[in-house]
Amino acid sequence: MILACHNLNKSFGERTIVKDGSFHIEEREKAAFVGVNGAGKSTILKMIMGEETPDGGTIILTKGKNIGYLAQQQNLESGNTIYEELRTAKADILSLEQQIRSIEKELKSLSGQELEARLETYHRLTSEFEVKNGYACESEIIGVLKGLGFQEDDFGRPADTLSGGQKTRVSLGKLLLTNPDILLLDEPTNHLDLNSISWLETYLLNYPGAVFIVSHDRFFLNRVVTKVIEIEHGQIRMYSGNYKAYSEKKKQIRDARMKEYLNQQKEISHQEAVIEKLRSFNREKSIKRAESREKMLNKIQIIEKPLDDVQEIHFSLEPSCISGNDVLSVEHLAKQYDGQILFDDVAFEIKRGEHVAIIGSNGTGKTTLLKILNGLTEADAGSFSLGTKVHIGYYDQEHHVLHDRKNIFEEISDDYPSLNNTMIRNTLAAFQFTGDDVFKLIGDLSGGEKGRVSLAKLMLSEANFLILDEPTNHLDITSKEILEQALNDYTGTVLYVSHDRYFINQTASRILELTGQTFVNYIGNYDYYLEKKEEADTHAASPADSKGTPKGAYFHTGRQSGENTAVDSASASKLSWLEQKEAQARERKRKNELKRTEESIALLEERNQEIDELMTHEEVYSNSVKCQELADEKAGNEARLEELYELWAKLED
Repeated sequence: MILACHNLNKSFGERTIVKDGSFHIEEREKAAFVGVNGAGKSTILKMIMGEETPDGGTIILTKGKNIGYLAQQQNLESGNTIYEELRTAKADILSLEQQIRSIEKELKSLSGQELEARLETYHRLTSEFEVKNGYACESEIIGVLKGLGFQEDDFGRPADTLSGGQKTRVSLGKLLLTNPDILLLDEPTNHLDLNSISWLETYLLNYPGAVFIVSHDRFFLNRVVTKVIEIEHGQIRMYSGNYKAYSEKKKQIRDARMKEYLNQQKEISHQEAVIEKLRSFNREKSIKRAESREKMLNKIQIIEKPLDDVQEIHFSLEPSCISGNDVLSVEHLAKQYDGQILFDDVAFEIKRGEHVAIIGSNGTGKTTLLKILNGLTEADAGSFSLGTKVHIGYYDQEHHVLHDRKNIFEEISDDYPSLNNTMIRNTLAAFQFTGDDVFKLIGDLSGGEKGRVSLAKLMLSEANFLILDEPTNHLDITSKEILEQALNDYTGTVLYVSHDRYFINQTASRILELTGQTFVNYIGNYDYYLEKKEEADTHAASPADSKGTPKGAYFHTGRQSGENTAVDSASASKLSWLEQKEAQARERKRKNELKRTEESIALLEERNQEIDELMTHEEVYSNSVKCQELADEKAGNEARLEELYELWAKLED
């Protein structure tokens, strides 16, 4: 074990982050830390790093081990270039190399014992240099930079002029090069393209130390981790396996707990009904039975209802009208920046109802293409046209369509003046903005909050052609799943850019890969793309034809559903059907017998009331023979009623 957290407690005011939370990380283990946004994942990482103080509990790091931490926000103000910044991670090795080179210069002018002493130092330093893999140091730095998506032309760029995402990539590279015993990574795949994420997966799988990852990238977690630690409602639980195994196990546990809870509630309701019925019989024995059942009911240990997941966004996307079959046609489109060609002579078409994902490395022009289609940027050449009745809804990953000086309420009301106060508040509540939250300034919101405002506007737009730029950025896994469901239910057309492979797998029916300044077209989801990519990579990519279909690269899925004709399966199904029929027959018989029993009880009780009434009549109580007959009849009824009460209780149970 390299890291152990025992009985952690942390609160901010009345808000509990974690209560008596415990977990551990083994050496070389790759573990995920999951939970919805705001659950407290980053806070716990900061507690491990000593940046936050726990209210209670202990955090133990094995003696002699060190931690490397990647936070979500980075400040690089050293004045170094990208390459120089990464070289600082190997400062000890570079210092050794300088000492070795200095001694080499000295050796030429030394002799005798002084030479021997200096040679001894030289051999010691070179030996240490070799042990630390110093000769591969420069190639290791370059390999990490390229793996994280930096080109050699980028190496000389000043680090303090980079965007937030680029700074995070530089910081991640530095951290990986320091080789700590345990890596704490907070959203490491943010700002990485598909190739860089794939490279990072391989790097972490082969990493000799332990890794503890906060991430909402399900595809990444399925590939890398072997344990999932979950924080939910302040409670921490550990699950073995990758994210898929965790998700399935969690659902099983939750379903089992909910079933247990519902069964107990059903039994409590049943017992309360039986008690009430027994009391209604108003007989000494039935009242005693009721009291006995009541005591047993009071001793039951009540099962708490499983807590629902924290408040989720919930929405649906509905187009206001149906577009024509031809939604978008792109012809000979070209764009370059600062002399660098992004894409050239691009042509493709999108038909109504298609869900098309655009993928490719960072800097290839994916976002630029979306901006051209939305009229925010001019193309250098070529043209595009929208079909009949096509209305675009645009989701911008940088949220430039939002106005920083407006509050959330104004952002909606100004764009949709026909909505009244209640309608706007109801819409915002669906995206977790309630109470005074609606008056927060857009400029003060986090990336995730801005994303939710943009999604709210997208829902209200009723567009029939959605163009989305990285829609899952800053969304937690639960919110991603809700968006996936909304897009899959959407009857309009979707074109989006994403690096989220799981999201692409769930929502895309077609993939356009922007590579080599043109598009390669794959008809299928991400798994299908990977399969065909392997085949296509063995051949030179052919340019797209005038319809946007790359020659030799327009792949179709050929999935076939097999028929299950196994005899044992059919036999099992038949047996299950017979057992079900028998169980249904037994239940019908029980209900019929219960009904008959209740009817018999009612008749006998009614007859006993009649007898009691008759015994008050003079012609009856003055006739000893008649009195005896009625008394004997009532006694027989009472005996029979006792039997029926027993039978009724048995049938009810």
